Amino acid sequence: MAIADDLKKTLTDPTPLYFAAGTADLAVQQAKKVPELIEQLRAEAPARIEAVKNTDPKAVQEALTAKVAEVFGAIDPKKLGETAQDLALRGVGVAAEYAVRAKETYDKVAEHGEQAVRTWRGEFSEEIVDIAVAVEPQPEAAAEPAAGSEPVAEAAAEEKPAAKKPTARRTSAKKAAVTADGAS
Repeated sequence: MAIADDLKKTLTDPTPLYFAAGTADLAVQQAKKVPELIEQLRAEAPARIEAVKNTDPKAVQEALTAKVAEVFGAIDPKKLGETAQDLALRGVGVAAEYAVRAKETYDKVAEHGEQAVRTWRGEFSEEIVDIAVAVEPQPEAAAEPAAGSEPVAEAAAEEKPAAKKPTARRTSAKKAAVTADGAS
């Protein structure tokens, strides 16, 4: 039964849907910033292109060669094994830390998505109410009752809901008689 319970929990948990909604909402927010970034890049592009054109390739090559020589000169074959083991342990710790951060970020985005869904639902419900009011305006009373009788009428309406009248159904014999009369 544990598998069935896990499956039921997985299928009824709305968090992944909220995460998707939160991701979509954040993507829309970031997409709104794109025109500003494009304008900024247009303004900075000529200066950056000139800087690249004016860079001496031999100077870049010499600087890179010096860095590579420095890195290879610092490598000690004896310490390489210890360093590899140390890096592996650090990697496990960093991976665990990133897993915790990923879960926290997932929860934050899911929470943002839940708020976004609530906002969207609120906006949609307001739009539906506006449409309903436009389509079916509330009928105004033709005659206003006296001020003293108004609370009594409202109290009676709240206590007893209006009963629906059953609709009259024609039987097939009556339908046949009606069509026979109409045909002659």
